[in-house]
Amino acid sequence: EELGDVDEAMVVMNQLVKEYPQSKYYDEVQFRRGEYFFTRKKVLDAEDAYAAIVKKGIGSSFYELALYKLGWTFYKQELYEEALPRFFGVLDYKLSTGFDFENSNDDLERKRVEDTYRVISLSFSSSGGPSAVADHFVKHGKRTYESNIYQNLGEFYLDKRRYNDAAVTYKTFVKGNRFHKIAPHFDMRVIEIYRRGAFPRLVIDSTKEFARSYGLKSEYWKHFDPKSQPEVVGYLKENLRELANHYHALYQDKQFSKDKGANFQEALTWYREFLDSFPRESDAPAMNYQLADLLLENNDFADAAVQYERTAYDYPAHEKAAAAGYAAVFARREALKVAVPQTRTTVKQDIIRSSLRFADTFPKHEKAAVVLGAAADDLFELKDYERAMVAARKLIDEFQGAEQDVRRAAWLVVAHSSLELQKFADAEKAYITVLRLTADNDKTREAVIDNLAASIYKQGEQASKREDHKAAADHFLRIAKVAPTSKIRPTAEYDGATALLQLKEWSRAVEVLQAFRKRYPANELQPEVTKKIAFAHKESGNAALAAAEYERVETETKDDELRRGALALAAELYEQAGQSASALRVYRRYVEYFPKPLELAIETRHKIAQLHKSANDTKAYFNELRQIVDSDARAGSERTDRTRYLAALSALALTEPLYEQVVEIKLVQPFKKNLARKKAAMKKATDAFSKLPNYQVGEVTAASAFYIAEIYYYFGRALAESERPKNLNALEREQYELALEEQVYPFEEKAISLHEKNLELLGRGVYNAWIDKSIVRLAKLVPARYAKFEESTGFIDRIGPFPYQQLTQPTPPAVPGQKDVQPPQTGPAQAPERPAQQEQPNKASTFAG
Repeated sequence: EELGDVDEAMVVMNQLVKEYPQSKYYDEVQFRRGEYFFTRKKVLDAEDAYAAIVKKGIGSSFYELALYKLGWTFYKQELYEEALPRFFGVLDYKLSTGFDFENSNDDLERKRVEDTYRVISLSFSSSGGPSAVADHFVKHGKRTYESNIYQNLGEFYLDKRRYNDAAVTYKTFVKGNRFHKIAPHFDMRVIEIYRRGAFPRLVIDSTKEFARSYGLKSEYWKHFDPKSQPEVVGYLKENLRELANHYHALYQDKQFSKDKGANFQEALTWYREFLDSFPRESDAPAMNYQLADLLLENNDFADAAVQYERTAYDYPAHEKAAAAGYAAVFARREALKVAVPQTRTTVKQDIIRSSLRFADTFPKHEKAAVVLGAAADDLFELKDYERAMVAARKLIDEFQGAEQDVRRAAWLVVAHSSLELQKFADAEKAYITVLRLTADNDKTREAVIDNLAASIYKQGEQASKREDHKAAADHFLRIAKVAPTSKIRPTAEYDGATALLQLKEWSRAVEVLQAFRKRYPANELQPEVTKKIAFAHKESGNAALAAAEYERVETETKDDELRRGALALAAELYEQAGQSASALRVYRRYVEYFPKPLELAIETRHKIAQLHKSANDTKAYFNELRQIVDSDARAGSERTDRTRYLAALSALALTEPLYEQVVEIKLVQPFKKNLARKKAAMKKATDAFSKLPNYQVGEVTAASAFYIAEIYYYFGRALAESERPKNLNALEREQYELALEEQVYPFEEKAISLHEKNLELLGRGVYNAWIDKSIVRLAKLVPARYAKFEESTGFIDRIGPFPYQQLTQPTPPAVPGQKDVQPPQTGPAQAPERPAQQEQPNKASTFAG
């Protein structure tokens, strides 16, 4: 063989194996023979040579090589069923010798094993593929190197670009060995194969299958510690990220809008799987942020907010934290837009909580001040004024670089909240600051001014409740300086004047009220202003000015009761001021405007009459008295004790001149004519006085009795003092005087009797000036009985009605040349059933300032 004569060498080797089968060179010679035949494609001869060595068993040093080559001889003959046991035999032999299939340092041995794997793959490829591999191990039992068989077959297919066969090969192993350590690696290889073959759909499906099979909560990890396979865990992590991103992208792609819901659910699943599996990884915050974005895009605002908040606050500091915190606030505000009424308050509370946390955690964020200010607004809207004010002040104190409009809004919350919490002084300061931050042309400026005025006004109200009227007035009146354009200014000035009235600062109150009157002519408080000005003038002693204001009160109101009282008070004040003409004018207007109720109208006429009387305008005085008498006479059901009383007094006053007329007529020559005149006047007077008791007013009844008595008395006196005829001699004159005395006496007796009747009223509890006058007259007429009347009244022996009887006078003596003189007779007068006991009070309306 060394000389190159190989054929001659084969002759010798054939002879050796034939004649010396037990030779120690037998194995080597057979192997050389096999190699000779194999290289010359004499596979059957080679098969025999290799088989002879294999037959000897593992004791031969050429056993492994011969077995390996024997397999090849069958393979060359396409006898794969016969070839595969020989190749597996090689691997089994290596296994029995302790060969480390995974970590061998023997390159030659490793190369031979790899060649074995390769030819096995070739064999299986030609005899059924991965299913044949599976059947083989079912038939011949499991081997530790089984995965290598699948792997080599898979790689064989991959080299041939038979991508699906390669993937199926790997998956076949995994299917039969789900909890094998190498299983996830094979599934990883399947994904890579599909990716290399550009099968995106299969890549996704395989990736999803991998994630389900090897998720950290899957059954697989009950058999292994994830820490022992970091590459698998790392691959899982990337798979989950890819799946989440893939389906998120599909969700966003309008081309796949019909599958939008399904893609959303897939993305949601894989995002959550990633975060559940790798919650503490450095890229977890970014994935959490993407999950929140997905939910926000799907209008799941509340869930999005939760995930943004988790991203912002549940991880160590990261670059997305602040943005996530801000996005959480945005998402919660979006949730409010679609919230049903029943949940709006809860959603607002979530907004506030998220906003305050954001501002506390990320104060350097460019939107921190804005978010905090909005939270303060929300708290105010929820009427949580204390927290609203705290949030707003935090913004003011800690975000001094915030934009002016943001700071202004915060001050506005402080102002409004202080106002609601009745911290009015704080509110005032805050509103002043708001105004300083508000442009002159800002449309909201007037509203702020109004609120500023309100805060001051409320301080005034508080002072009023404490009865600190000075402080109240100061607060109310300084609104004119601090907030001159406020809507509440008129009311404040009015209340300020009221406080001044409480302080009895009349002149200052009038000054404020008159300025109000001039400044706000159309204000609805004008009538009240007039009342207060009138009251202030009245209390300060300016009766005339007060009266003029009360007149104005009457013109400014439609309330008849108020008008009536104002006119009455105005007239009274004019009287106090000594302006009778003005008082009369007002009283006249009163009775013209208010003929009803009758009692007040008659009362007013009585006052008019008295003014006329004081002015010595007798005609007007009597005219007014007649109006009173006539009004009472026509009163019907409206007649009252007071109208009757005033009518009685008026009737008495109207009748009194008749008494004067009787007294004024002297019985002088021509005696007959003057006697007739006096008799007529006497009858007229007694008739008139006799009617007065019908009013049933004790004072007037007494006056009536007094005057009738006095008429009789003075008639007797007139007779006694009458002019005597001039042609009488001494005897005739003496007879005349005696006769005249007889005529005078009955009249005096009648006068005494009538005055005594007046005294009977005392027994009924009635006493007045007329009774007193009767007593005085009786004291003169009957001094023995009445001169010391005040010491005893025991002479009154009965109390009864006061009957007026017909009076018959004695016939006076004859006077030459004249007819008999007969005194007038009074007709019967019905005494009142029950004389009035006392005057009725003045019921005229009064006007209180």
